[in-house]
Amino acid sequence: MLASSCPGWICYAEKTHGYVLPHISVVKSPQQVMGSIVKEYLAGKWSVKPNQIYHVCVMPCYDKKLEASRPDFYDEAYATRDVDCVITTGEIDKMLEQQGTDLRTLPEDELDSVFTKMTFDPALSSPVLLGTPGTGAGGSLEFILAYAARELLSLPNLRTNLPSDVPGPYPGLTVRTVRNADFREYTLEVPGAAPLRFAAAYGFRNIQNLVRKIKQGKCTYDYVEVMACPGGCVNGGGQIKQPDGEEVMSAKDWVVRVEQVYRSVEGVSPEESEIVRKLYGDEWLGGPDSPKARRMLRTQYHAITQNLQNPLGCGHDLCGIWANEADPLPTSVERRDLDWEILNGNN
Repeated sequence: MLASSCPGWICYAEKTHGYVLPHISVVKSPQQVMGSIVKEYLAGKWSVKPNQIYHVCVMPCYDKKLEASRPDFYDEAYATRDVDCVITTGEIDKMLEQQGTDLRTLPEDELDSVFTKMTFDPALSSPVLLGTPGTGAGGSLEFILAYAARELLSLPNLRTNLPSDVPGPYPGLTVRTVRNADFREYTLEVPGAAPLRFAAAYGFRNIQNLVRKIKQGKCTYDYVEVMACPGGCVNGGGQIKQPDGEEVMSAKDWVVRVEQVYRSVEGVSPEESEIVRKLYGDEWLGGPDSPKARRMLRTQYHAITQNLQNPLGCGHDLCGIWANEADPLPTSVERRDLDWEILNGNN
């Protein structure tokens, strides 16, 4: 199984490697799951129509704008999208800068109670936000591996947020870097059982190696967390850049620092979240595998046949993914600029 949360990866697979689509998880990305929650669950709870809610997502990725515009996430009955607008974190930062607003100088306000994961901190005498365990790419690999270890191997409380190339505190679990820092393997071996083999593949060079293995029938992983950006989502093309005037560091070191900040927030597993339990229960879905759950939380993919007579299909596509794998791959920002040039006829 291949992860489905990265729209750059999904677009690339649909347009150049249709044979991998049956291996991609049909679960919607977190952005689009929230779209279903907002436009279906919250609309009903607030007694309004879906098209009376304008849903804005803040993401570190320009390709999330393309994902929100997919026809699969459009409600014909109410003529509305599940996500109406996507603004990147970098764009938010620029908007605040243009308004002369510095978040560090603003007073604290009460946390919003709608779908906010929080806990009470006695030391601060106030609630504090909770995050998601795992990496800044969303933690899907960590959660699925821990779940599989518990359900298939009867191993509870598996931790996978480990530094690369060191043995973990959990017997039988090894994490190692392969080729480069953006390709990691997680192997869990227990006597008498088949090993669990997971991997994280970030960046298109690693993705190309992965899909080549799949095509050749040589991919031995049970699950792969695939992300288009090197370093994962914390290094998305729309992410906030290193502030001017602060300590000068390399782009790689900056991504490491952002990842550390992400991990510094205490995480709570979805299974431990009262909000998630209610949504899966009678309050909305009526069970994790109910017909409504499948309709609200799952999607589909479409292999796109390139027309070589179409100039848009020769050099690169609208997502800015190079058709020629030998060429250097552009960054997310460069892909955005390419999209604009193509749409304006400058092919």
